Amino acid sequence: MDAGAWINVIDSTIRLSTPLLFAALAGLYSERSGIFDISLEGKMLIAAFASASAAAVWGSAMLGLLVGVLAATGFSLIHGLASITYRGNQIVSGVAINFIAAGLTIILGQAWFAQGGRTPSLLGDARFGAIDLPWAAAIADVPVIGPIYADILSGHAILVYVAFLMVPLTWWVMFRTRFGLRLRAVGENPAAVDTAGISVTWLRYRAVIICGILTGFAGSYLAMAQAAGFTRDMTAGKGYIALAALIFANWKPLPVMLACLLFGFLDAISIRVRGVEIPLIGEISVQFVQALPYILTVILLAGFVGKATPPKAGGVPYVKER
Repeated sequence: MDAGAWINVIDSTIRLSTPLLFAALAGLYSERSGIFDISLEGKMLIAAFASASAAAVWGSAMLGLLVGVLAATGFSLIHGLASITYRGNQIVSGVAINFIAAGLTIILGQAWFAQGGRTPSLLGDARFGAIDLPWAAAIADVPVIGPIYADILSGHAILVYVAFLMVPLTWWVMFRTRFGLRLRAVGENPAAVDTAGISVTWLRYRAVIICGILTGFAGSYLAMAQAAGFTRDMTAGKGYIALAALIFANWKPLPVMLACLLFGFLDAISIRVRGVEIPLIGEISVQFVQALPYILTVILLAGFVGKATPPKAGGVPYVKER
């Protein structure tokens, strides 16, 4: 591929990694507090449907984003209620949310719009359009710097920039604030946090709420920026891929971003290598190319789950000692 093709691949990598980054950071907050969350997929899906539905009705992407965040946060609070208040099995709760979201979006979509579970196509202000950074057109012809700034960094939806700004913000919150210190502590030793007079329950609920907000952004981006409306099962396993990226990155913000970019790159390159012939191998099948991100997910989980170090109290309901 020539330079122009590589610029397009990198540009696509950024776009495709954005929902993964939102979801993986969401899981980071939740799991650092001790609440394992495999329901990232379901919350992204319900957010995508809710945001696209609201945007289709009201014609506003911002209103759609608000509704999508509220829907994902509501599902996240259900997970918190089951896992924190009633001390249920966190894996079972997450699986249930994924199933509910998958079925509910299709049923409501058919009932409201009668388009086979889809929402109407979003146009104009109902979508997040591309934003041109200052002086992008003026320096576009400058060698090296111009294409990087004008073609790679500029021209994305606002949510793309929000996603990547969340990485240093999450690092700062986690490692430089009192809230982050307490959040990490409650995921490692909730009894010690409780002994210090800090509410374990309230800390974990706040982490779950943040998780809901970020998955709301992820789903809304899918429906109103990357696509132009909701289609059934449009998350296509991205929640699970984000979870794999989180484990691979050992629950740290910067490695999470790099892992999401890796998955986004595989997704972007798979679009461009279909039908390409490799010496001694022949033409690459479309099915194999499409499966590459999922194959990598399995490889990473098989190779790094044992090496990653999850929060010690993760997945264990906290029972206050009397």
